[in-house]
Amino acid sequence: MTLRIGALDVPDGHLVVMAIVNRTPDSFYDRGATYELAAAVERVDQVVAEGADMVDVGGVKAAPGEEVTPAEEIRRTADLVAAIRAAHPRLPISIDTWRAEVAREVLAAGADVVNDAWGGVDPQLAEVAAEAGAGIVCTHAGGLPPRTRPHRIGYPDVVADIVARTTALAEAAVAAGVDRERVLIDPGHDFGKNTRHSLEATRRLGELVDTGWPVLVALSNKDFVGETLGVPLEERLTGTLAATSVSAWLGARVFRAHDVAATRQTLDMVASIRGTRPRCAPPAAWLELRN
Repeated sequence: MTLRIGALDVPDGHLVVMAIVNRTPDSFYDRGATYELAAAVERVDQVVAEGADMVDVGGVKAAPGEEVTPAEEIRRTADLVAAIRAAHPRLPISIDTWRAEVAREVLAAGADVVNDAWGGVDPQLAEVAAEAGAGIVCTHAGGLPPRTRPHRIGYPDVVADIVARTTALAEAAVAAGVDRERVLIDPGHDFGKNTRHSLEATRRLGELVDTGWPVLVALSNKDFVGETLGVPLEERLTGTLAATSVSAWLGARVFRAHDVAATRQTLDMVASIRGTRPRCAPPAAWLELRN
């Protein structure tokens, strides 16, 4: 299936790095390093230089914590998106939110994609994306409410549940008016899943790819990596890149990442082994479009 992200048509064989830029004071990864606007904008410039194809802006951490109102989420994200759009006119930008009212404001500020990590809990989200001509990421979260952790969750077949829920969300988004070529599905590693589930979702990712919808994976430094290897947050890069390589080989197309340079090199190597990338750097035309 053709994949379009913002103003860009993604070439066949190109693996997209979605760089994470969280404007939150309590992010699990950077502990608020990009909470201030200037720091967040500087981070965007950095990840673009490192090879990011797009950026994902978030204003609320996924884990439980202090309540963030819609107004505060908009305050944290809308001006950052506007600043990114001014500095990088053609760089695709996604907004990581489950709230339609937030998505509407941030899309108006310049975002191109709604990254709904909580599985469509707000039924108006796809309609808002459609009205703005934006794309949407349809994620499996096992039916959990936003910002909650799974507790003794079980599935007869976790991958069958992932396929059923994400494809249903994708079809609903298209029915709401979202361009089919702008819809992605995400198995939602660690969202509504324990480590065993996330490992199985990775191992059987090809079943999601076989649906025909472009697949996005968000693997970066997640708990399933830490628990599998018995390592703390600051030692999860190796495991993340291993899961990234497997996912790329099995057909995922977009990779949400903290460590952009390492992810870019990993994906380029996988693509080169597959024969879908020349040995040299990506074509200048693609780099020009991306920036």
